Amino acid sequence: MNSRLLTIAQNRFLGALVLTVIAAIAVPPAVRAQASAAPSPATLTAQNSAAAQDPILQAMLAELNRSRDQLKMDNVAKPYYIEYRITDLDIYEADAAFGAMRYSQRARRRVVRAVVRIGDYKQDSYFGQGQGIAEQITVEDDVFALRHTLWLLTDEAYKRAGESLAAKQAMLKEVNPDQNVEDFAHAPVVVAVDPTVKLAVDPAATDHMLRAATAIYVEDPDLQMLDSAVNYVAKNDYFINSEGTITRRGQSTYLIGITGATQAKDGMQLVRTPSEYYARANEIPSESKFVAEAHQVVSTLKALRDAPIVEEEYRGPVLLSSDAASDVLATLIGDNLSARKPGPGRGGRTVGQFASAYKSRVLPNFITVVDDPTQTEYHGESLVGSYRYDDEGVRVAPLTVIDKGQLVSFLTTRQPIQDFPASNGHAMAANGAPPQPHFGVLTLTSSEAVSPDELKKKLIQMCKDQGKQYGYRVETFGGLTSPRLLYRVWVSDGHEELVRGALLNELDVRGLRNDLVAVGNDMFVSNRAGTVPGTVISSSMLFDELEIRRDDRAKAKLPEYPPPPIVGSGNGTGQH
Repeated sequence: MNSRLLTIAQNRFLGALVLTVIAAIAVPPAVRAQASAAPSPATLTAQNSAAAQDPILQAMLAELNRSRDQLKMDNVAKPYYIEYRITDLDIYEADAAFGAMRYSQRARRRVVRAVVRIGDYKQDSYFGQGQGIAEQITVEDDVFALRHTLWLLTDEAYKRAGESLAAKQAMLKEVNPDQNVEDFAHAPVVVAVDPTVKLAVDPAATDHMLRAATAIYVEDPDLQMLDSAVNYVAKNDYFINSEGTITRRGQSTYLIGITGATQAKDGMQLVRTPSEYYARANEIPSESKFVAEAHQVVSTLKALRDAPIVEEEYRGPVLLSSDAASDVLATLIGDNLSARKPGPGRGGRTVGQFASAYKSRVLPNFITVVDDPTQTEYHGESLVGSYRYDDEGVRVAPLTVIDKGQLVSFLTTRQPIQDFPASNGHAMAANGAPPQPHFGVLTLTSSEAVSPDELKKKLIQMCKDQGKQYGYRVETFGGLTSPRLLYRVWVSDGHEELVRGALLNELDVRGLRNDLVAVGNDMFVSNRAGTVPGTVISSSMLFDELEIRRDDRAKAKLPEYPPPPIVGSGNGTGQH
């Protein structure tokens, strides 16, 4: 029998045994006692049958069972917990500039992460180098090749765990921990084997769309960059642990964006980077719509070149659009809700600006914030931050984190913090990295929301009451201190004037608590790309006092001579 047929036969043999392997994984009584209602026998049978047909789960289960039984070094305790996570990625990336492709490629990749913990739930080795080990793994469904890598990683992770526990115990002798918080939380066993996902992409059509969108650079000789790019990913995550949890979940994401850049006559660099991020392929814009968006970028850059500079120092009412407000919600609220345990010997409930804010007011009392990763769409728009169970195999449910302005909860993982001994299902991991607390679908709502028109009227009235000729409205940010589209709103007639060259100050957690006076009802979905996808849903925000001043950073020099001549018109083929 040749090697290929032998592999197939071996895979079939392991598939027949996989149910026995699943049953053999011990579930500690403490975990079993905490488990929520178990899936029905019919559901378990269906899930286990799916696992039996999956070579990746076969390899993980077989090696986990063997490691649990055989892994033991002299003078080092047996592991009390082992986990494996394999991330299978199918990626399509393409980029075009000035009507010509820079690259177009598709790649498969798999990353495995193995974690071994020694000690117990109260104090264990998950510290320093003991937080697991990751590397790339074969993309072929060869069970024994997968098991071989898992074996070596498990062995190395175990050795690191022993060294890390010894180092941790030695360090703890030198400090007096302020909190009696366990290192690892118990969690109910979850068995959920969802269907895998596949990437929906037409490379030829996508490349043509990117060329067409960037070929319009010929309309503006002062453009210094017009680039368009996509990053489409089908990701299937496999997770198992020695407590009995088995999960497989898939997610496809589709990121598409445009980057345009130019310079004003005074050398100021001006950039626009609009992008769209979807969880469903049918939401990708058509070529005609995407080209229209590129035209809008070019038009906006020209308007910015001609716009006046902010020269004064302004302190007063500022209105943020729902787009700009979504950055505030993600950065100042979402990031600070993540429950990260302080290092040994360090005080505080968690790390971040909300560390000492539990049960305190962090927003006006008319605002509530809920994280609900179980929500898959909002008014027909897909949400990339949605999931049913996290990267530690913990089921998630809707969670109110800020109730009528008061901080009532954090986004927790299986790393407990003071007052939060259990995970609420918010452990999310970048490919091959340890999981970290992160929001899924974070939504801000208000009991006193008004229309955008009412907010603008309120802005104008506040400026009038303060004797100001105008206020400011931020449409988009390039960072919370750098408005990219900033408008003066004139009190006399309400017209808006685009300006450039300003910095925004005092937009921080204190400003959110004390200076946010009203929000709109214009809810905006912001699917956010990053190491971990997430979604925030926010509305426009009105602040009674923020500072806007001139950006005094040095301006770049203009090119010393003009761009090359454009012959004819762009045809999207790279020849002009």
